[in-house]
Amino acid sequence: MANRFRVIRTIDVAMLFPERNFKASLTAAQRAVRGLVKAQLLKRYRSDRFQHYCGISKRGVDWLEEAGFEASSSVRRASDMTNPEHRLWAQFWTLACEARGLSAMTEQELLRHLNKDVLFGQPLVQGYLTVATMRGKVSRQIQLRPDAICREPDDGSTTWCETDLSLRGAQRLSSLHALCSSVGRSLKDSTVLRNVVVFCKTERIQKRALNVLSELATANNAEVLVAGRRHFRAIDHGTYAVWMAVEKHLEDGRTQLVDTLTGHIFVQLLPIWLPKVRIDASNTHSMEGWFDDNYLPYRKPPGAPGWSKPTSPLLTAIKPR
Repeated sequence: MANRFRVIRTIDVAMLFPERNFKASLTAAQRAVRGLVKAQLLKRYRSDRFQHYCGISKRGVDWLEEAGFEASSSVRRASDMTNPEHRLWAQFWTLACEARGLSAMTEQELLRHLNKDVLFGQPLVQGYLTVATMRGKVSRQIQLRPDAICREPDDGSTTWCETDLSLRGAQRLSSLHALCSSVGRSLKDSTVLRNVVVFCKTERIQKRALNVLSELATANNAEVLVAGRRHFRAIDHGTYAVWMAVEKHLEDGRTQLVDTLTGHIFVQLLPIWLPKVRIDASNTHSMEGWFDDNYLPYRKPPGAPGWSKPTSPLLTAIKPR
């Protein structure tokens, strides 16, 4: 995990024990990280905002290479980071998806995946979705990239994750507006954008994102649902269903437009309280939002099939005798 993401937190290591309740998962993660640091396989750092994280050391690289894995030290990169919070939460969400059995990638991993077949001299793929945004009265096309993605198991469609740690300015709000309006469109890798998950650090940021959806609903829901237009219908607080008119071919050769549920948009609070939990009696922070709740990697809407029970990769790697 440290070699994959370059920097990790103890809360990330807790993802290796998702089948346990949060207290047991965190206890096991703390014990594991202490052992790795003591053995000098990982090295601890503290960000400008007093977040603790670890980078993989040269001894850790040697240990992995002896086990047959390619590895490289992240000590220099980790020591240069001042505030890796955005990166850390994106990979936390990625690990939460994988704990549910979904295939997931961070932004950096996605870009490597999109450019794996690009030949020398060819332009690199820089965006995952091209949208039109308004700047004043001028329309312009921009390329958007997710903070992380996962693949839905039923149809291989894509769920797009945004981690909002600060209030969006006008340009970023316009990008969110265009992203939410793109549910149901094809992405750069030919998969369909099925869901958009917006994880917000504060309630104020969450309200700003919900205002975008409210504006979209007000502007579109009063109009007839025709091809290319979407309706945004609130299901519960923070969850919107996106409906489209999909063309259906009839047996007599004619076509008709059928109202179809094409995806969802989820606006949730980042579980920033989980890394603050203390195992001893001094703990004052909530332990809600772990895998035994309908919260990670996103809250399933009412009536949808529930999440499957998470499975530890440590358990699935054990071969029966």
